[in-house]
Amino acid sequence: MSKKLIFISFVVSLGGFLFGFDAGIISGVMNFAGPEFNLSELQSGWVVSAPSFAAMIAMIFSGRLSDFYGRKKLLLIVAFLYAISALMSAYAFSYEMLYIARMIGGLAFGAALVLAPMYIAEIATAENRGKLVSIQQLNIVLGFFAAFLSNFLFNKYIADSTFLTEENVWRWMLGVELIPALLYFGALFFVPRSPRWLYLKGKFEEAKSVLNGVHGNATGLVEINSIEKSIHADQTSSKVALNDLLKPALRFIVVVGLVVGVLQQITGINAVYFYATSIFKQTGIGTDAAFSSGVLLSTISVIFTFVAMYLIDRMGRRPLLLIGTAGIAISLLLCAYGFNQAAYKLSADDIAQFEFEGADALEIYANKLYDNDVDFKNDMKSILGNQVYSKNDGAILEQATSINANLILIGILGFIACFAFSLGPVMWVLLSELFPNKYRGLAIGVIAFINSLISSLVQLVFPWELSNFGNALTFFLFGAIAFIGFFVMLKIVPETKGKSLEQIEKELVRG
Repeated sequence: MSKKLIFISFVVSLGGFLFGFDAGIISGVMNFAGPEFNLSELQSGWVVSAPSFAAMIAMIFSGRLSDFYGRKKLLLIVAFLYAISALMSAYAFSYEMLYIARMIGGLAFGAALVLAPMYIAEIATAENRGKLVSIQQLNIVLGFFAAFLSNFLFNKYIADSTFLTEENVWRWMLGVELIPALLYFGALFFVPRSPRWLYLKGKFEEAKSVLNGVHGNATGLVEINSIEKSIHADQTSSKVALNDLLKPALRFIVVVGLVVGVLQQITGINAVYFYATSIFKQTGIGTDAAFSSGVLLSTISVIFTFVAMYLIDRMGRRPLLLIGTAGIAISLLLCAYGFNQAAYKLSADDIAQFEFEGADALEIYANKLYDNDVDFKNDMKSILGNQVYSKNDGAILEQATSINANLILIGILGFIACFAFSLGPVMWVLLSELFPNKYRGLAIGVIAFINSLISSLVQLVFPWELSNFGNALTFFLFGAIAFIGFFVMLKIVPETKGKSLEQIEKELVRG
């Protein structure tokens, strides 16, 4: 595997890094932007989930558009949209502008999710395709790490800075995304056009030049022959339609793909990523510690993504999915137990330490003991109002909460670790193997659309769940879903390790 091929795959997958960065950065941003715009729980959910909604739209059209205009040209547009999104987000003067800016970023991510694996598959050899496609997942978790580290540093130095304030720090958090977006845009000019797309457009000499330059003359010739056979097969096969996925022969693998695709998001992974800082603040560890815990969370994610890349062709897909999902269920239920044991009480001395406006009015609830977070937060908001409480919830919860914060931390990190070596990367590998070549693009597109829809809905309702159900019940619901999902996958998920695509098709496609 040449260094040039690795470089190309990494650059093309930088769209995943920007998605991870955007997803991670918003967890810190909402601690400042939410109070500034006085957002309700559902409005906060809309801002956070906006990219996932927009991504669904991009997933539908990006593949087809790239057939007309080329993968590279569409990727350049993706990088440009990321840059526009960063600038508009940083200068947002209203909730609506912030929402629209993040929708633009979502269009970029949805297109990148489809285009990057497609491009890599078209330029890589069969022997290296799996590892190279998985670079996108690695870039996503590296983006999360960079975002949480950026949030931590901004929050840490806000008190010592002459230009950072609580009113503008979130704008800098969002605006800094412009730097990797511009790097991505510039690096794409060093990436060649897809050789398969060039071949389809009749640009045979350029296609051969790209393949020879990346793989060498001998391997390049093999890849050219492979492309010619593939194109001939495409031309002689009938077109596929959406209702083809309902055929009895495909029913089993479609059900498997949908189960894994839905389970990946409905267990709440993006709720934890997108709201990580807020979740850690619920444990009463304080705002500073919540930001630093986000860095730890993203570090665990990177480490266990490498674990998945190492194990996936050794242990197999099915064991990783089952072990990971069982771990996810246990970790989430551990969080639910920890939050259920929490108690909340503000003493008169605690209230006297608060320096924000209206804190004295809280004395009416001094020494009142609460056994759940919902009642406590509602009483605080009734006195302070939503905006003041949202701006100071970290300080309030730090003083009031009596909880085993380490138990929650272990649960959250366990969830992230188990997801990173199972449902996160394995889902995409499994989907690329389950479906016959003729139906693969259509099936993956449909499941990716549903996956993104579930993700956006989870992100949208998560703040409302915390506000109305409370921390304990919210995490219990996620854990119960993962527990049920484990037994469903135990029943239906096949093993595809070490089998050719033709062998998998023979075994799993009925008739």
